[in-house]
Amino acid sequence: MKSSEIRQSFLDFFESKGSRVLPSSSLVPDDPTLLLTAAGMVQFKPIFLGETKVSFSRATTVQKCLRTTDIENVGKTARHLTFFEMLGNFSFGDYFKKEAIEWAWEYVTEHLRLPLDKLCVTIYEDDDEAFEIWRDVVDLSEDKIFRMGEDNFWSAGPTGPCGPSSEIMYDLGADFGCGEAGCTVGCDCDRFLELWNLVFMQYNRDENGNLHPLPKKNIDTGAGLERIARIMQGVKNNFETDVLKPIIDTVAKITRVTYGASPEKDVSLKVIADHSRAVAFLISDGVLPSNEGRGYVLRRLLRRAVLHARLLGVEQPFINQVIDSVVETMRDAYPEIVDSKPFIQRIAGHEQTRFMETLRQGLNILDQAIAQAKAEERESLTGDFVFRLYDTFGFPLELTIEIAEDRGLSVDEESFRNLMEEQRVRARASWAGERELKHAEVYEEVREEFGKTDFLGYEVDEAEAKVKAIIKKTVVVTEAVDGDDVEVILDRTPFYAEKGGQVGDKGVIETESGHVRITDMQEPLEGVYAHIGKVVSGRITIDEPVKATVDIARRQSIKRNHTATHLLQWALRRVLGDHVKQAGSLVEPDRFRFDLTHFAGITKDELRRVEELVNSKIFSNQPVRTFVTSYEFARETGATALFDQKYGEFVRLVEIGNFSKELCGGTHVSNTGEIGLFKITSEGSVGANTRRIEGVTNGAALTYLYKEEDALLKAAGLLKTDPSQLTERIEGLLQTIKQQSQEIESSKKKLAKDVIGDLLSEAKQVDGTKVVVQKVDGADMDSLRSYADLIRDKVGSAILLLASTADNKVMLIAAATPDMVKAGFNAGNLLKKVAPIVGGGGGGRPGLAQAGGKEPGAIDKALEEGWKEIREMLGVKA
Repeated sequence: MKSSEIRQSFLDFFESKGSRVLPSSSLVPDDPTLLLTAAGMVQFKPIFLGETKVSFSRATTVQKCLRTTDIENVGKTARHLTFFEMLGNFSFGDYFKKEAIEWAWEYVTEHLRLPLDKLCVTIYEDDDEAFEIWRDVVDLSEDKIFRMGEDNFWSAGPTGPCGPSSEIMYDLGADFGCGEAGCTVGCDCDRFLELWNLVFMQYNRDENGNLHPLPKKNIDTGAGLERIARIMQGVKNNFETDVLKPIIDTVAKITRVTYGASPEKDVSLKVIADHSRAVAFLISDGVLPSNEGRGYVLRRLLRRAVLHARLLGVEQPFINQVIDSVVETMRDAYPEIVDSKPFIQRIAGHEQTRFMETLRQGLNILDQAIAQAKAEERESLTGDFVFRLYDTFGFPLELTIEIAEDRGLSVDEESFRNLMEEQRVRARASWAGERELKHAEVYEEVREEFGKTDFLGYEVDEAEAKVKAIIKKTVVVTEAVDGDDVEVILDRTPFYAEKGGQVGDKGVIETESGHVRITDMQEPLEGVYAHIGKVVSGRITIDEPVKATVDIARRQSIKRNHTATHLLQWALRRVLGDHVKQAGSLVEPDRFRFDLTHFAGITKDELRRVEELVNSKIFSNQPVRTFVTSYEFARETGATALFDQKYGEFVRLVEIGNFSKELCGGTHVSNTGEIGLFKITSEGSVGANTRRIEGVTNGAALTYLYKEEDALLKAAGLLKTDPSQLTERIEGLLQTIKQQSQEIESSKKKLAKDVIGDLLSEAKQVDGTKVVVQKVDGADMDSLRSYADLIRDKVGSAILLLASTADNKVMLIAAATPDMVKAGFNAGNLLKKVAPIVGGGGGGRPGLAQAGGKEPGAIDKALEEGWKEIREMLGVKA
């Protein structure tokens, strides 16, 4: 069977079992805990965890994968690869072990028709359930079922879904074995080939390593396409299958080496073929070479390919010829790689050229080390040096040994291998837990690969340009389509990126086939201009010509506000003093904010003088000039600079008339008259000795004044007077209100005396203490407190419990004179007994407490209970 036939038969088989056929996901996983997609289950991890709901419960895929944990074995064994394809079927809380085992066996024996005598299986040592299914359901003899340890407990990373697994193994025969007497399943030799791993996902491993049962049991399986193809095509190793042999042939032609003639040279041919395939797919999925994260994986793979090519005598660029072969071989299964080929070759070719230069440097260092060793009469190079040469420049041990032997030196291989093993242990412990590539690294690689963007925004509002890179979720891609959120990097742009307090431009990027709405503009790295937005129609691709157009009206408003802040700083220094310095700013299209150093609040009169000065310069239509000059010249001419800003040798100077000079990289109007009008809207403190002024200009200032005028007219209308007479009218009303308030207060006092007289007339005497337990109609809580205070002031010894209602709610006050509190009475304790009767609660001090309730109909009962409680507190028997 051809590889294409294997792929299709696998998908067809599981589709017949009710599985949804889904495409391969990217090698860049949408998961910050994973560096690369290393298994078919990665795209389904949120489903396994119950975080994402889908309309199907079964799926099947052919997933492109990449692993580098055993990179040193690539080319040396028959099975190890970095890039490979994984055939997988998945159950999300649907079928489980029985069906997964039965169907896998059915596919292997009935569709692939593999001989039964060549097959055996492994299970996790404690998984009796799987053992019974293989023995009793599949009818596999017990001597064909091998219990294994931790290797048969699988997870995609240090945390997340995991569970026991069962592997289907293929016995290649003694010729592929190690020859040891005890060679059996589990041996590291090539005899027993794992074809398919069935993982029974039933746990979630937390950050502390604890296992928790998943909400639903799941199935995750993975079968190696290249391994199955090797068996089905009757070849000796994965590299001789139809997905790798054409690439091997291309490499052999380039290097003029005959495949199969030399085991040592075959290793290099295989490494170049495997790594070139991995490099092509990584770049196609948006990974760029870097020194960290997945970018480092790409760089390391490409450099190893170059070094192995050198071992075969190739010192000229070759990688793009191999990529041609990769694309041709894989195009039917992954057509997207065809469209990405120019991009892949550009990145890979550039990286190859750079490394060849680095390689020359490494050879120089090696030459120096050999010379030093000979001068010191040493017979070998240290393992530490060889390892550093490998780790820094990617030199393989074989190349160092070959060069050293030519010069009569050996290499301390044991020390080197010990250091390699230490690094390998660290890598295996962390490869799956690497954090997602930092956003900053993407920008660094984009700038390194494509150079800086030319900013044209000081002169123009639109420009023709070309797309250099497209970024989606920190990944560089070759195209974006309708609905994608993107960051577009152009070779030249009229868009101003947010800087120095001025917000970035908005606008559109248009191509023949697409339209991108730009909603923000940033310069995350010097020279890298990121046009942030969304593709609203069609598509946009790299190297495509575009028209970039700034929202001109919005930019003009920003220009007005930015120039206004320069005028504001000049005026503030005139009014408040030369100690004023800018401490921050924000320039937006509809407003501006300006922070300044000043030791006191700014008075209304001072703000008015500032406004008048600024507007006088606006109305006199002063010219605004911008030009680049040396930093020293700018300072010598009195230009104002931000105290915390670092400036280079050359700076941009903004000069207004003959009175304002500031170092500034923002956009500005050409004369102050364009600002139209200036208005301060607020002033206040934002920290010690720092004040903040906010304001508006032009149309926004007019809108602000209209709003103020509308409020004035409305107030005048409500008071039935002319706006010019409003102040006088308000003053008169305030005087009237004051007089009426005094009269009301006087009336309230008189009413309170009357109420208090009534309450005291109803008071009961208990051992010389006046006890007032009454309902007071129409009183609010303030009135009740006032009555309680007045009564306590009026009589010698007294205890009160007053109640009232308002809005269908109950209010209670309990109080006592100081002598009664001293004697042990507690108003708070009294209300704790009484308040629940009216459906409420409350509390307070022993001398005064208050409570509320929601059952007015129970007031009489509450007061009756209160009277009983007071008598008990006073020691009076019922």
